[in-house]
Amino acid sequence: MRRLWTVLLAVVLVSTVAGPATAAEPPQGPAGDAFYTPPSPLPAGADGDVVWWRPLPDQSGARGYLVLYRSRSATDAPIAVSGRVLVPTAPWAGAGPRPIVSVASGTRGIGDRCAPSKFQPDYEKPLFVDAMLSRGWAVAITDYEGLGTPGLHTYVVGRSEGHTVIDAARAATRLPAAGLAAGGPIAFSGYSQGGGGAAWAGELAPSYAPELTVAGITAGGTPADLDVVAKSLDGGIGFGFLLLSALGLDAAYPELDLPAYLNDRGRTLYTTQQDACVDAVFGYAFGHIADYTTANPLATAKWQARLAENKLGARPPKAPVFLFHGSGDEIIPLSQAQTLRSQYCAAGVPVTWGTYLGEHVTTLAFSAGDVVGYLADRFAGKPARSNC
Repeated sequence: MRRLWTVLLAVVLVSTVAGPATAAEPPQGPAGDAFYTPPSPLPAGADGDVVWWRPLPDQSGARGYLVLYRSRSATDAPIAVSGRVLVPTAPWAGAGPRPIVSVASGTRGIGDRCAPSKFQPDYEKPLFVDAMLSRGWAVAITDYEGLGTPGLHTYVVGRSEGHTVIDAARAATRLPAAGLAAGGPIAFSGYSQGGGGAAWAGELAPSYAPELTVAGITAGGTPADLDVVAKSLDGGIGFGFLLLSALGLDAAYPELDLPAYLNDRGRTLYTTQQDACVDAVFGYAFGHIADYTTANPLATAKWQARLAENKLGARPPKAPVFLFHGSGDEIIPLSQAQTLRSQYCAAGVPVTWGTYLGEHVTTLAFSAGDVVGYLADRFAGKPARSNC
């Protein structure tokens, strides 16, 4: 009996010293479009776990990986999401683990062929992703829900975008081939649709991913209030973005039943544009909701409830935020971004606010250096300067 207790004690001590068993390395997935079709049923696991992965062709100074990872939909259902992880080839020379920036892409469209991991040109890469990699930071880039993977993309739906941006960062640390450690500093960064994704990630992270060390958030051209944005787009040059948004909300919340409000022209659009990429958007410039509907769905109680649910500002981030916008933004109104700034400031969030002289697209280019500089200061541990 004494010998048995000795053996059991030895097993307990070894287990304690060794710690919990490490998860098996995720398998490599199939090549081509088959990569984006997750196994059914989806393997059990935690949010951010890698389902499978494949190496991407090396680019100058960085290794790349295509990943399929677990996340959650707008209604908290488990889903598989595709994305990329980019890691500099040079060893990290800074203190602590290598930082990771989870980049939320701007609008690519709603069809699977428009996924950021497939779509060209990759306009964020030369503007700031390359600069992030050159500083030694790893970059994770989600494809979002239903963009590449099965189902329609839930375009501009906040909880879905926030979940997928957060879980891209988690997935980066759970891919052994990438060599990234958990527990290091994380940032969320994006512009336009990506500004919404980054801001939603910042708002959700304290409850959804409390284990993450979020050093900072940059969100530009942010659609913070979809109701205000929709009213501005109706009849404007960016009306096509409103059409994409309606399709995205309907995909996330089937009870909205968008087809019930459509006239013949609207039903044709609904069935023919579900594979549309961003280049198709401006073909609908200066259109009106009334051109495609028998009644305005946005005026109904159930649509208004979902729009309100997707309004930023109710859950202030715990990390400092760089919010910025173009003074002449013709797509996403400056006023609703200023309202978000006021809400964050009132809640005590350290907000650095920037306004750039320009419209929607040029502001992305004008702000790129400031975005990278802001994150460099956060990763260096410098206190954020608020101009609330």
